[in-house]
Amino acid sequence: MSEETNPFESLQSQIDDAAAYLDVGDDVIERLKHPERVLETNLTIERDDGDLERFKAFRSQFNGDRGPYKGGIRYHPGVSRDEVKALSGWMTYKTAIVDIPLGGGKGGIIIDPADYSESELERLTRSFAKELRPMVGEDRDVPAPDVNTGQREMNWIKDTYETLENTSEPGVVTGKALDSGGSEGRVDATGRSTVIAAREAFDYLDKDLEGATVAVQGYGNAGWIAARLIDEMGATVVAASDSSGGIYNPDGFDPVAAKDHKNETGSVVGFEGSEEEITNEDVLTLDVDLLIPAALENAVDADLAEDVEADVISEAANGPLTPAADEVLEEKDVFVIPDILANAGGVTVSYFEWVQNRQRFYWSEQRVNEELEGVIVDAFDALIEAYEEHDLENPRTAAYVVAVQRVADAFEEAGTWP
Repeated sequence: MSEETNPFESLQSQIDDAAAYLDVGDDVIERLKHPERVLETNLTIERDDGDLERFKAFRSQFNGDRGPYKGGIRYHPGVSRDEVKALSGWMTYKTAIVDIPLGGGKGGIIIDPADYSESELERLTRSFAKELRPMVGEDRDVPAPDVNTGQREMNWIKDTYETLENTSEPGVVTGKALDSGGSEGRVDATGRSTVIAAREAFDYLDKDLEGATVAVQGYGNAGWIAARLIDEMGATVVAASDSSGGIYNPDGFDPVAAKDHKNETGSVVGFEGSEEEITNEDVLTLDVDLLIPAALENAVDADLAEDVEADVISEAANGPLTPAADEVLEEKDVFVIPDILANAGGVTVSYFEWVQNRQRFYWSEQRVNEELEGVIVDAFDALIEAYEEHDLENPRTAAYVVAVQRVADAFEEAGTWP
């Protein structure tokens, strides 16, 4: 990208934009722009060949005013201290906009997991869990999966923590396998909230979702689930991409068949339902009714935003648009459903999993989906109320107006100690 964007600075800019419409002191806003603490640690494990290797890892606990810190752990070569800080901040305001009693955290290890065996990844995960042990717990900090992690890693963290603490505490992490205390509906949750929010936006804008054209950038879990669900709602998925490239068919294609192809070959490229192979950038700039960016942050900068032709964007990824891109899209009247609402299904169902773990009583998938529907619809309504009340230029600022106010209220109600 032509624009070098620091994700932590993007977060702080978004908070500042919202603060202009709030009766919250500058001193409080300054506090809400920085993490409470960040762990930086070096993990050393033995490789399968006997050699030792060191990995740098982070855990940021951004804000706990509304409840235990909550947020995923990612394994990726691009993990950095500032990225983890930003993601933990976005999580703080994500839990606030959907009004669940949790704070914000995030973690990561600098690694390309594709280069390591399962046994090496298990040793690395358990090593990280040992370092996290004093920080985490169902009333302290509750990790979850993120990029390149999933049920397997959460099960390892849970087992390591419970072994070292000599206890049973399934709520120490979420995103677990069902037999280890996971929740029905968790795998689909991020994609589901992305399309529920899109549906609400189309209704608000008086647009018809039936037959609407959709492009999905990033065909991992969130992206392909969103594609499947939006297809079930009557929309037409015409494009999708992953790290290897993109596919396009103006008449639409079966998103499940595209996922099956990706599972078999490692990429959507080459899918027989495609009429044309295109680039990731092409997917982002197609003339479609709905664009779902579902990959990593900063996918669209100001230059690329000039070429975006979608009417509505629902952010399944965290931070896929830079602040400068937001300004361009605002001028073009593109309605952007911000990440802290659109992809909040993941943390919402993680919250449901945490609640079920605490009660030792588990819900049906139908109940999980019904509860998630209510949370996302209520959050969208709160966003629109702020959007109209303050006559705001974009929905993202409206979301932060709601979220920052809720976190500030919790902080001020608790008082300052010492």
